[in-house]
Amino acid sequence: MSVPNISNSLPTTIFLTGIPGLEAANLWISIPFFAMYVVALAGNLILILVISTDHSLHTPMYLFLCLLSLTDFVLSSTTVPKMLAILWLRAGQITFGGCLTQMFFIHTVFTLESSVLLAMAFDRCVAICNPLRYTTILNHGVIVRIGLAGLIRSVAIVFPFIFLLRRLPYCGHHIMAHTYCEHMGIARLACADITVNIVYGLTFAMLAMGLDALIIAISYCIILYAIFHLPSLDARHKALGTCGSHIAVILVFYIPAFFSFLTHRFGRHRVPKHVHIFLANLYVLVPPVLNPIIYGARTKEIRRRILRLMCPGKDFV
Repeated sequence: MSVPNISNSLPTTIFLTGIPGLEAANLWISIPFFAMYVVALAGNLILILVISTDHSLHTPMYLFLCLLSLTDFVLSSTTVPKMLAILWLRAGQITFGGCLTQMFFIHTVFTLESSVLLAMAFDRCVAICNPLRYTTILNHGVIVRIGLAGLIRSVAIVFPFIFLLRRLPYCGHHIMAHTYCEHMGIARLACADITVNIVYGLTFAMLAMGLDALIIAISYCIILYAIFHLPSLDARHKALGTCGSHIAVILVFYIPAFFSFLTHRFGRHRVPKHVHIFLANLYVLVPPVLNPIIYGARTKEIRRRILRLMCPGKDFV
């Protein structure tokens, strides 16, 4: 019995079709997507610039926010340019290697962003529950190690996706109904059993992002317990205010991400394909757009420094 040459069955290129069923509305869909991309780039670059250049903002909270903005910038820049090329020019062709590369960066950055949100929850927990040791526990060395640990974890979790996809035979299948490359979308092109891909993808989601979300929830239970035991009502309001932005960012990130992930695996025949793909586009665009707005609007220090950057010479209180 001859063994098939799996390496020869890998497609040379993959063709991304865009949002299936909405081809006639490509131009109208691309307009808000392009506007959101511009807002995401501008907002996150401004936050990175403000925090990196102002030494008074080199505190754990703002350094984690800077890392969050960096991940948002990379996430949107990895997906949206190709997305717009498909919607504007119908340029859906991408090499198989390029598709795997895009998939790797998307999943790695997404997992890293989950790690950053977990680190920000830890930051708020230490700041509220142990304020006297805040700068001692979260010094710059610890912040660097947390960032590196999150990056290493993300790469270690996502890297096996490449081998899981390259081992599959594709039998000439190369058309994917999507605007960017992601793990399960590529796996479903294969003409073989993809149970291993499904199981690993589900395990990855539960042990990485699911575990992060659970620990964040536990952290906020501890934070809320500490806040409601503060003696002063003003102190409670101030503590809740410092957590409000982070809670909003958590909801913006996890709700669409888990919805897209679960519908891809369990609701493919219940959720229309164009709805799923449209929402998958939004979950790589909405967090990068809203995160700078949420923090810029709710954080007085950030708002004041952005105004000073835009209008130098004026004093903003």
